[in-house]
Amino acid sequence: MVSIDLNSDLGENTPARVVGDDAAMLRIVTSANVSCGFHAGDPEGIKSTLTAAVQNGVTIGAHPGYRDFENFGRLSADVDSATLQAQVEYQLGAIVALSKAVGGEVVYVKPHGALYNTIANDERQARDVVNAVKAIDPELVLLGLAGGVVLDIAERAGLQTAAEAFADRAYTAEGMLVSRSEPGAVLHDADAVADRMVRLAHEGVVRSIDGIDVPVRADSICVHGDSAGAIAMARETRAALHAAGIELRPFAGSRA
Repeated sequence: MVSIDLNSDLGENTPARVVGDDAAMLRIVTSANVSCGFHAGDPEGIKSTLTAAVQNGVTIGAHPGYRDFENFGRLSADVDSATLQAQVEYQLGAIVALSKAVGGEVVYVKPHGALYNTIANDERQARDVVNAVKAIDPELVLLGLAGGVVLDIAERAGLQTAAEAFADRAYTAEGMLVSRSEPGAVLHDADAVADRMVRLAHEGVVRSIDGIDVPVRADSICVHGDSAGAIAMARETRAALHAAGIELRPFAGSRA
C-alpha cells in the first residue's frame, strides 16, 4: 500500500498573535513541526502544543527558523555561519527539552520559512543547519524541500533525510516553491489541494503554476497551519488520500 505523511507547522500562537488552530490540526495530521520560539510562539504555547501532540499520538519535529519574530521568520537573512549554527542549536536544545518534559520525543527537524527556502539552494547555510542538527542529535531526521540542496548535504554528512511537498503552495516549472510575494503562490481551494496531493502520492507529480507537470518526490505533505482555510484543506487532503487507498503514516518513527 502507498503511504505518506501529513504534517503542519504548529506551536506558532501567542496571545497577541494567534495564527492557527493547533488542537484541530493535531486531530488530522500525523506529524507536527513545532516552533522553537525564534520566529513564532512562546514557551507556554509551545509546551501546550507539544502536550497535545503527545496526547494525539502525533510525531514531533523541531521547527527552527531565523531569529525574526516580527516578520514570522519569512525574510531571508545573510547570517554568518557561527551565528546561524548556534541559533539553530539553541532552538533544537529548547524544543528537545520541552518535549521531554511532557513525555514526548523530537525525532526530526524541519527548518521554517525563509531559512527553509534559503537552504534549498544556499550550500553554505545548508551546511550550517546540517552541522547544528548533527551537533545536537545525529539521529534526528532532516525534512526538507524535495530537490533541495540541503538534503544532499545532509545525506553526505550521514544524516537521515526525508523530502517534503506542500499541499497549499504553488510550484514553479523547476520544482521550487513560488515566492509568497507572487500572485497565486498560496492555494486555498480545499478540493483542488486534496486532488493535487492524491496525484502527488500516486504519480509523483505536481502541476506547476504555469501548467506543467513537475516530478516531485515526497515522503511528507505539509499543510501550513497559518494558511486561510488550513483545517478544511488538511481534512479534505486526509480524506482524499484515504479514499484513494493511501495510508497516512509518519515518515519518522519513535526511537523508543
